[in-house]
Amino acid sequence: MTGAPWLISLKMRDASIVDIAWGSGFVVVAWVSFWLSEGNPTRSLLLTVLTSVWGLRLAFYLAKRNFGHGEDFRYQSMRRKHGSKFAFVSLYSVFGIQGLLMWIVSLPVQLGQVRATPNFGFIGAVGVLAWGLGMFFEAVGDAQLAKFKRDPANKGLVMNQGLWRYTRHPNYFGDSCVWVGLGLIAAESRLGIFGLVGPVVMTILLVKVSGAALLDRAMLKRKPGYETYVASTSGFIPRPPRSAK
Repeated sequence: MTGAPWLISLKMRDASIVDIAWGSGFVVVAWVSFWLSEGNPTRSLLLTVLTSVWGLRLAFYLAKRNFGHGEDFRYQSMRRKHGSKFAFVSLYSVFGIQGLLMWIVSLPVQLGQVRATPNFGFIGAVGVLAWGLGMFFEAVGDAQLAKFKRDPANKGLVMNQGLWRYTRHPNYFGDSCVWVGLGLIAAESRLGIFGLVGPVVMTILLVKVSGAALLDRAMLKRKPGYETYVASTSGFIPRPPRSAK
């Protein structure tokens, strides 16, 4: 799941393809695990289908959003920094790292399909609910932001409506909930408990590394009014807005 997207990025001269490969890569992992495993049929099918729904939605959303807009500013900056070496550097620093992280984050989907016992039960049901909550925040948040950007009257303004009124990153919060849900479904198989490292890593990435923290820094530099939005709105977990100090 690293080599093919990297080769495509070289042909397109656009490393942003890695973002689309992120969601679709999990779908491949889920189905390969499903075909190779002999675990509980209900749990295996749930892990595979729920991962596929999440991964395909994310991949299609990012493809539609990014098409025709050029390479993401993150990769443009790397390209300027490394010059002619960028092709090789991107192989390990962009696509290679993503492949490793994908393997770690997807551990619940892999380990949760190994054992046939115990049967799918209460913990798994809680996991499905958490997954559903996450998909709601992610899909609705993305749709609200897209609608906001389509309105010319909102040009230059900060999105602070709908779910974005309660968290600056409803899509990232949704991602975290989705993987906590998948982790709970897998953990019911006992071996899948070890897969809980996946949701932990995903949440750390979303909050501290490539998600909310990175986007907040960029928005504070180039979006007037974002500082006020930060002061009044939760950075991750949804909660009522507070008065800006």
